Amino acid sequence: MKLFGKNHLIISAITFAILFLMNYLGNNEADKLERALMIAGAGVIGLSLGLVIMNRGKDDKTPPQNFD
Repeated sequence: MKLFGKNHLIISAITFAILFLMNYLGNNEADKLERALMIAGAGVIGLSLGLVIMNRGKDDKTPPQNFD
C-alpha cells in the first residue's frame, strides 16, 4: 500500500473514526474530547509508521546473509 495514497487515506479515516468513537463514547471524564482526539491521532500516526516500516523492506534485493 502506497503511503498517502487513496487506500491509505481511506483506512486512516476509518481507523480515526473507530478509535475516536470508542474513546469518546466510553469515557466519563471531563476531558473526553481531548483524550479521544489524541488517541485517534496517535492511532493514525502508528498506522502510518507501520506502513513506512513495512514498505521500506518490500523491494529489498539483498536479504541478510546467514540469518541463522
